[in-house]
Amino acid sequence: MVALITGGSSGLGLEFAHQLGLRGYDLLLVSNREEELSKAATELQQSTGVKVYTHWSNLATENAADELLSWYHEEGIVPDVLVNNAGMYFFKELDVADLDRVQAMIHLHITTITRLCLLFGQEMKSRGNGYILNVSSMAARLPVPGITIYSATKAYLKSFGKSLSFEYLPYGVGVTTVCPAAVATPLYNIDKKWMNLGLRLRIIHTPEWLVKRALKAMFRRKRIVAPSLMNAYLPLLIALLPSPIEAKLWEKLK
Repeated sequence: MVALITGGSSGLGLEFAHQLGLRGYDLLLVSNREEELSKAATELQQSTGVKVYTHWSNLATENAADELLSWYHEEGIVPDVLVNNAGMYFFKELDVADLDRVQAMIHLHITTITRLCLLFGQEMKSRGNGYILNVSSMAARLPVPGITIYSATKAYLKSFGKSLSFEYLPYGVGVTTVCPAAVATPLYNIDKKWMNLGLRLRIIHTPEWLVKRALKAMFRRKRIVAPSLMNAYLPLLIALLPSPIEAKLWEKLK
């Protein structure tokens, strides 16, 4: 059994790798951080005892998924689990100078994940078994300024994953989309003091907590999993904000 995890060298991806390794899956970690990949492979081999393969790739490009498929065919590795975890984030008002970052995020969150699901999913369908886990976000329900592209791409992932799950399930392939709320990873660049406070108040959760629930849902072939009470109340509270108040809040934050 092999699990392919994108963004697998740190944060949530590393935790997905760790927990899947403990379940007996050999691991294929894909990341654009070469030094972190090597370190993660060593740590995972020691902590789980499974085989760990690594592959450096910039997944924020148009042809990244096809190149990854070609590479794993050459290596003869057949993933039984695909975890589309790689992501990027920035918070700011958009302008022309951000076009390259915007395009990279669209490629990473939409183009690459869509193609990976279809390319690897087709092979899973032909075998009659497999699991795909896409990492979306609570932000999929939060079209607010500052995370304009992030929330839009995560909303795409949630919609795409849910629809695809209906198409793939008759072939024995599960597609699960997880929508985390706040998780203690470096992605959001939160000050350590506020991170620790959020963890104590259980507003922010640990990667271990989130990944355990995501994998449980994936192996049960659930379509959508949205752990944390924040997923229930925060999008609703923001949706109830009058537009003038939301505009004033944005003026203070930007």
